[in-house]
Amino acid sequence: MPAYLIADVEVHDPDAYARYRELSSESVARHGGRWIVRGGAHEVVEGDWEPGRLVVIEFDDMNAARAWWSSEDYRAAAEIRRGASVGRFVLVEGPTSAPRAS
Repeated sequence: MPAYLIADVEVHDPDAYARYRELSSESVARHGGRWIVRGGAHEVVEGDWEPGRLVVIEFDDMNAARAWWSSEDYRAAAEIRRGASVGRFVLVEGPTSAPRAS
């Protein structure tokens, strides 16, 4: 069953974060991940949540998502991200019949 990393990130150093985006893109691709949402416009429709940059990455399953998250190449990228932003991250299992992005 697919798994998703969902992140809400507040970027405070855009230049450093640009380097993170480059490294994380390469890392996600190496680990079979697919970008579903990567920033972009969003609209809060209920509640007091004020998200920053929203990100959703799809992996084949939770094991693949965990392997990427703990991989050496992503850990190196994450160090850059932590210096350039503050974020909240969650891994969640998806439905067995999740629609695939085209």
